Amino acid sequence: MKKLLLLIAILVLGIITSNAQKIYSVKYESSADVKVYVVDYESSADLVVYKEKYESSASGNEGKWFFVKYESSADKKIYFVDYESSADLKIFFAAYESSAGWKNNSKKYLMY
Repeated sequence: MKKLLLLIAILVLGIITSNAQKIYSVKYESSADVKVYVVDYESSADLVVYKEKYESSASGNEGKWFFVKYESSADKKIYFVDYESSADLKIFFAAYESSAGWKNNSKKYLMY
């Protein structure tokens, strides 16, 4: 019985923590997990990102990001580069949540 309760608790915690895509923008490139460039057009992006207003609204690896205040709270640390050629990932910020998502699935691994 104790083993079953422990297993259930682990599964529930895993589900809760895997839902949020919490992002922290670092000041130095060397501190980042991913270097990001913001493009002007959605068609040029690898990922269309929607900035969520609430942490609980952010979801998995589908482009719905919540920017956290503290680095220790983040799932991923990003650095915004000045040149497209320096970027690991090109993003476009969408005005609508329904627009969020991957345009280039080969880059999806960067945000796991």
